[in-house]
Amino acid sequence: MFKISKADTALIVIDVQERLTPAMDPKVYERIRNNIIKLIKGFKIIGSPVLVTQQYTKGLGNTVSEITAEAGNDFFEKVTFSCCGEKAFVEELKNKGIRNVVLAGMETHVCVLQTAVDLLEAGFGVHVVADSVCSRAKFNWEIGLRFMEKAGAVVTISEAVLFQLLGTAGTPEFKEVSKLIK
Repeated sequence: MFKISKADTALIVIDVQERLTPAMDPKVYERIRNNIIKLIKGFKIIGSPVLVTQQYTKGLGNTVSEITAEAGNDFFEKVTFSCCGEKAFVEELKNKGIRNVVLAGMETHVCVLQTAVDLLEAGFGVHVVADSVCSRAKFNWEIGLRFMEKAGAVVTISEAVLFQLLGTAGTPEFKEVSKLIK
């Protein structure tokens, strides 16, 4: 549960969408967006998959361009708060041999939380990246993180995730990921 590896771990970027981001504190949003971009770049360097979701695109718009510039334009459309409500999402995880997921995005206390709980119940290891998730209110973010941790998720930070996936220094991947962190 606490260990992740590049062979069986995916990054899930949840609902970082055009009409949702203005509701976030601008400084918090900038920080989480930058951390999500580092995670995406790091996962690509390491060779682990990145999946993106969009909640009700018609109402909330597309994933922000800074994220799609790194992750691409493919996404899982959903109307359920949990990503697991989208059958194709869960099938994709299983088809890729994913046993652990790293969650980033918004909002911590709604879509991220419900996804985490459903994935835990389905037997996945869940790591929630505290510096890469946000809510409209800091209190909601804090409660969402506590809830997920009590449910069995590992609450972590982006740098810890990347170095845990690397596992060792001195590789070409380590050198590339290290540049992202600095």
